[in-house]
Amino acid sequence: MTRKLTLFLILFTVLLLDQALKFWVKTHMHYGEEFGILGADRALIHFVENNGMAFGLSFGGRVGKLVLSLFRIVAVVLLAYYLAELLRQRASRLLVAAFAFIEAGALGNIIDSVFYGVLFSQSTPHGPVAEFLPAGGGYESLFFGRVVDMFYFPLVYGVYPQWFPLIGGNPFLFFRPIFNVADVSITVGVVLLLAYYYRKGAGSKQVRE
Repeated sequence: MTRKLTLFLILFTVLLLDQALKFWVKTHMHYGEEFGILGADRALIHFVENNGMAFGLSFGGRVGKLVLSLFRIVAVVLLAYYLAELLRQRASRLLVAAFAFIEAGALGNIIDSVFYGVLFSQSTPHGPVAEFLPAGGGYESLFFGRVVDMFYFPLVYGVYPQWFPLIGGNPFLFFRPIFNVADVSITVGVVLLLAYYYRKGAGSKQVRE
């Protein structure tokens, strides 16, 4: 498989899965609604939205939201240019795949942030589910859409031992973040990038020896 084909397959597959799932969740689920994946109680589809970064992190109100959206767009454009350079230089397929996953994930969340506010009506815990292209307009203006998240894996519930400073006796939950396909893609890209540099470093060490 050529580097260019690898790049486009990753971009197409991630964006298709990410946006198709977000569209379905947005138009079929109430905000906060959840159900088990294949009936599991520790692997859930749980619909939430966030104004900020990956895994539900937030960033500084409306001004911060606008800055973050613009920063994402600039970063994606620069990364696209870098990917074109990697293809031109016939770089490692692993390196191309790593940055392709990161680019695809960033694009997936940018689509939400930039366009979802004007494309969908408001999602609420009660009342009708959101509409696509509602007659009365979307729930926000351009660049102020919210990112749709849905994967939730509350794997371990428990209580901190009483002897823990400050938090002893309080409940804890692992794993708390709620995320989406785009977040997974970015994580996969980072892991592949680390694997590339580890392999490159191991190869350089063998040459020196």
